[in-house]
Amino acid sequence: MKSHWGIAAAAAVAMLGGCAAQTEGPATASSERSSNRYTPPDDPYPSTYRAYPGVPTAITGATVFDGEGGRIDNGTVVLVDGRIQAIGGADTPIPEGAVRIDGTGRWVTPGVIDVHSHLGDYPSPGVEAHSDGNEVTSPVRPEVWAEHSVWPQDPGFSRALVNGGVTTLQVLPGSANLFGGRGVTLRNVPARTVQGMRFPGAPRGLKMACGENPKRVYGNRNQMPGTRMGNVALMRQTWQRAAEYRDKRTRDPSTARDLALETLVEVLEGDVLVHNHCYRADEMAVMMDMAREFGFRISTFHHAVESYKIADLLRENDVCSAMWADWWGFKMEAYDAVNENIPLVHNAGACAIVHSDDPNGIQRLNQEAAKALADGRRMGIDISDAVAWRWLTFNPARALGIDEETGSLRVGKRADVVLWNGDPFSVYSRPQQVWIDGALLYDMNDPRLRPVSDFELGQPGEGDVK
Repeated sequence: MKSHWGIAAAAAVAMLGGCAAQTEGPATASSERSSNRYTPPDDPYPSTYRAYPGVPTAITGATVFDGEGGRIDNGTVVLVDGRIQAIGGADTPIPEGAVRIDGTGRWVTPGVIDVHSHLGDYPSPGVEAHSDGNEVTSPVRPEVWAEHSVWPQDPGFSRALVNGGVTTLQVLPGSANLFGGRGVTLRNVPARTVQGMRFPGAPRGLKMACGENPKRVYGNRNQMPGTRMGNVALMRQTWQRAAEYRDKRTRDPSTARDLALETLVEVLEGDVLVHNHCYRADEMAVMMDMAREFGFRISTFHHAVESYKIADLLRENDVCSAMWADWWGFKMEAYDAVNENIPLVHNAGACAIVHSDDPNGIQRLNQEAAKALADGRRMGIDISDAVAWRWLTFNPARALGIDEETGSLRVGKRADVVLWNGDPFSVYSRPQQVWIDGALLYDMNDPRLRPVSDFELGQPGEGDVK
């Protein structure tokens, strides 16, 4: 028998498949006669996401972390029509007929958001045929889009939901290139297509990388860049070309499209967010100077093991840092790390985020945050559990440009909610139930709500058509 995940994907066919009918039809004959010029759509690969159906639900008696630093003991969270309808204490009104869930002894949080994932682009099984995250044919590849490699059947998506409470994630290209291409923000739901997972209205990201990776990959091929100064020079040349292309298109709209420069122009215009793989403090400072030179904004430095050295600069430039708790030393630029990196950045008033960059790490981001929280407290930085939960939900939502929709339990926001069976900062706790847009997609006590991708349900036998 198919699992719930497989059934849900099949049941979504009518709901998701119908989206194609909502797109505009072909141009009429008269409009074709009036103009021979093709006008591309604003978004050629739009989201077709439709929320799964839910029912009015009230979780009562739980300890609630609202995602923005607030805590409610004996709290109540009400989900109606895919949104947070109410959040408060024991006297919070509950709609008649709502499903009531006793959260006594449990915790409620917003769904976890991972800003740095490669699920779908480097899926499981991890074989060469599935290796689709790095387009290593040139150090400058802003024209490629990570979503065009995403395999929705990657079993890692369901693992992240079940074990990590992850409801939203950004899938990025790898870091072999200076400009690695566009990233995409996904809802962690079963779907037949990546468009069916794409977070509606979420801006796409541009993956950039500085440091060792690009200079190693291309320097070994005797081409630029082979040094860090080569990295910066080639980035600046590329941004200059983008600025010139933007100005030329403004003067002459008939200028031939350049898909690579088009992505960079969208960055310059503020429509695409820069997510920059960068470890060393000095290189992050150079990148912030480059952003000022060409007039774009860096949303987030990823990995950023030396962010603690320049936390004040990050705060002043409104740049987030997505970090690990204690993963370091695997190459030279990752050597000068401290376990207190995350709390030090937070304590300086900058935007701190816990991220994974790993198909296993995404399943325990709550534990990564717990380690960083403990390390900070040992050095005298007293951060409450409720405030630290910002690292997992509200701050990553802000970095992705979706904080008005998700990332915290606020009335009117999407009902992305996790009920944990214990303190979510404990290694012994795990998600008990997970809702996305108010739809219950996982319940540890209901075998019908234990997601398994279709890929895991069996392989073709002998004699089947290959």
